[in-house]
Amino acid sequence: MSYELRTYTATPGRIDSLLARFRDHTVALFQKHGMHSVGYWTSVEEPEKLVYILHHEGDPKQNWADFQADPAWKAAKEASVVNGEIVAHVDSAFLAPTDFSTLR
Repeated sequence: MSYELRTYTATPGRIDSLLARFRDHTVALFQKHGMHSVGYWTSVEEPEKLVYILHHEGDPKQNWADFQADPAWKAAKEASVVNGEIVAHVDSAFLAPTDFSTLR
């Protein structure tokens, strides 16, 4: 069991498109591929940022590979960038819970 903290910086002016892609497609596809959403947030200080945490079942690298190979993901991504890229940058960090964490 592992957790992953991800931060997406949207292309300027495209945060609404990024949020729509997550809301309408990505979250359900994560679930399908063993990635469970812990929570999603937008940054108060940097409104073009989306921050979220995933809980992975099994191997995170395999989860991501399966997700990225999914035809439904490919179609959703392609449709979301018809008017230009919506993601400028992605940061990812894998996290291990401490012995006093309520999430394990």
